[in-house]
Amino acid sequence: MALPSDTTSAPNAVSVPSEFSSVYVEGVVAGLIGAATIAVWFLILDLYNGRPFYTPNVLGAALSLSGTIPDPATASISMELVLFYTWVHALVFCGIGGLAAKLLSLTERDLNFGFGILLLFVIFEFGFVAATMVFAEPILRALAWPAVLVGNLLAASAMAIYFWRHHPKLWIAP
Repeated sequence: MALPSDTTSAPNAVSVPSEFSSVYVEGVVAGLIGAATIAVWFLILDLYNGRPFYTPNVLGAALSLSGTIPDPATASISMELVLFYTWVHALVFCGIGGLAAKLLSLTERDLNFGFGILLLFVIFEFGFVAATMVFAEPILRALAWPAVLVGNLLAASAMAIYFWRHHPKLWIAP
């Protein structure tokens, strides 16, 4: 059966952003907030120690698998390594933010997920520090592990504040 040829209008399609996309956009924004928080934290520490961009330079060198951790006294800063690390760091945090946003959207449907999210955060935070101590010990010698832990806690707090503002009903006691 053919449509009449005198019809000139196309079917109306309304584009409504899906819940899927809004959850992950929220996660990317939260991830960028977390990554920026850590970046600013280490920039402040590096400036205080008189060696700006030293931390992302060290971490960029470690990620590039060059095998050498720059000596703070003699190392020159490679902006290529700084940008490489910053890019990878932002991508990882966007992934973490996306996962957190998805878990929070599940928690809004079933509050029993809330305890699981808290437990996941604790395991992730301390698991990260423990794994870093085991696998990246030279990096922790170059960067004090308490500074890494504080940076991660600051990032987690900044992301939690962002999520709290977007999910206020999750934080209200029943």
